[in-house]
Amino acid sequence: MITVSKEDYLKAILEAESEDETVISATLAHRLSVSPPAVTMALRRLKKDGLVRVQEEGKVGLTPAGRKIARKLILRHHLIERMLAEIFGMEWYKVHDEAERLEHAVSPDFEARLLARLGSDGACPHGSFSELESPSSRRQRGLLLLSQSEAGKTYTVSSIYERDRRLLEFLDGRGIRPGAKLQVTSRNYDQTIALTTSAGAIALGGSAAERVWVQPVR
Repeated sequence: MITVSKEDYLKAILEAESEDETVISATLAHRLSVSPPAVTMALRRLKKDGLVRVQEEGKVGLTPAGRKIARKLILRHHLIERMLAEIFGMEWYKVHDEAERLEHAVSPDFEARLLARLGSDGACPHGSFSELESPSSRRQRGLLLLSQSEAGKTYTVSSIYERDRRLLEFLDGRGIRPGAKLQVTSRNYDQTIALTTSAGAIALGGSAAERVWVQPVR
């Protein structure tokens, strides 16, 4: 039986790939908050199990078997987030951390019931779908990062990076959440963006704006 640790590594690799990152040991150490030696040992075990490939230059990739497990875990995480928000009414900025804890404990039977109840097409509370989407795919759908928005235009928030609880709470308190409308009033020399949201007039730094995907309101 695959361990929780192995599942976490496989999911981290697939998520990094979907965000167009080059996956190396340092990538995984940062994402999983573990030491480089721990990553080396984990990759050795995953390679032995036939779940990952490690190229000579250190780039890590998933085998078909590893990718299947990672996709299964991401779907389970997605369903749990939706369950917590849609059925239990948990705040959208809390569900990711809770799903991280629960995703390893859900049985196949319960997962099947969640899938039957919720379906596979809906977005999670952060605006993302069960199939991971690359930045280029989002742009093809007409989305752009808030950091690339234009002054004087109105946008609808499409999705928000979900793995930073403090950022999610920060944005929620400023009226920036999936489905919300916002108007860009100005872009400033220090990379901050002046916005008008349901919370009023606010300023948002460039690093936070890089975590928000929006769609122009036509």
